[in-house]
Amino acid sequence: MKIWIDAKEANVRQRLGSSQVAFGLLQAFEKIDHGNEYTIVIPSAPLEDFPKQRNNWSYKLLRPSKLWTRIALPISLYTSKQKPDLIFSPTHYIPRFSPVKRVVTIFDLGFLHFPETFKKRDLWQLKNWTKFSAEFADHIITISNSSAKDIVKTYGVRKDKITVAYPGYDKNIFSRNDELQKSGQVLKKYGIDGQFIIYVGTIQPRKNLVRLMEAFSRIENLKLVIVGKTKGLGRAGWKYEETLITPQRLGIEDKVIFTGFIPTEELPFLISNAVAMIQPSLWEGFGIPVLESMACGTPVLVSNLSSLPEIVGDAGLTFDPYSTDQMEQAIRTISTDKKIRQSLSKKGLEQVKKFSWDNMAKIVLKVFKAVTTGHPEYNRRTKGIEGSL
Repeated sequence: MKIWIDAKEANVRQRLGSSQVAFGLLQAFEKIDHGNEYTIVIPSAPLEDFPKQRNNWSYKLLRPSKLWTRIALPISLYTSKQKPDLIFSPTHYIPRFSPVKRVVTIFDLGFLHFPETFKKRDLWQLKNWTKFSAEFADHIITISNSSAKDIVKTYGVRKDKITVAYPGYDKNIFSRNDELQKSGQVLKKYGIDGQFIIYVGTIQPRKNLVRLMEAFSRIENLKLVIVGKTKGLGRAGWKYEETLITPQRLGIEDKVIFTGFIPTEELPFLISNAVAMIQPSLWEGFGIPVLESMACGTPVLVSNLSSLPEIVGDAGLTFDPYSTDQMEQAIRTISTDKKIRQSLSKKGLEQVKKFSWDNMAKIVLKVFKAVTTGHPEYNRRTKGIEGSL
């Protein structure tokens, strides 16, 4: 097969969420598949950590970047002398027009469930362009059964048009390592001492951090470390102002530490030294930081909504994210009961073995083959929305 991949989302320095998935898939394709011919289309030169060019793996620069899916990609597809068999977009958006098959990744529909937590411009684009992708893509990849069912219900697409492929994590960086707990340099760098719970992710209203801090205001002798970028260069959160002023409002400035963006290489030091990792989100398509924490042997506390219970299984404590009381109780349980921490740590190390970028890439490659060949056993082979957990 001749495969084009839209790697615009992956070609950024600070990768979170969809850009993390796009990059993880890109690396896995290059690693496991040397038979198909890949052209990676991007609006600027590939970053230094991208796979190197080789036979059957090349990069193609397109312009303009601002009208990427509406102009740059369609024009290039129509004018290319050697057209691909398909184009894969590991984002919510496919080219508006295309002479070839289109496969898209739709992560989740949180923007429809919580529209007030998104900027108006971003919301308009997500609503309209995702709807177009769901209706006109030849196949949809999504990252959890929860999201798959939501897509079917919202857009009325056939179940056999969607395949669940769970994301992975960087096993070279995130793993159980007792030596990480002995190094205090990274903790000192970010002003962290004593026992703490850690949150890793974007800072935005849907992440439910205000309610998390309200729960923390009731707990003594425990700090909350929030890892997530807000200001400066690169990708940041949005509508984060209330989150940043909440510690002052609650009188817990000494208990909450905002680290800002942290290089991926430093994250294992923080996660491994945390009492637990918490993800209190009101809606998640997946949650890669949860995998990273389980891989480090750190217990996880997660919201009982959307995809998080599906990903964690019985390897974490769940709570109603709308209940400050339940959140408080989960935090108290994990911070005071050593046996529960040890049990969840062990279960998490087993649960995380089910996830890898290679496995995700293999599932997506099956979809590519089915889409381009019209394989009669397509539904059975791709498993529809059933997933693989």
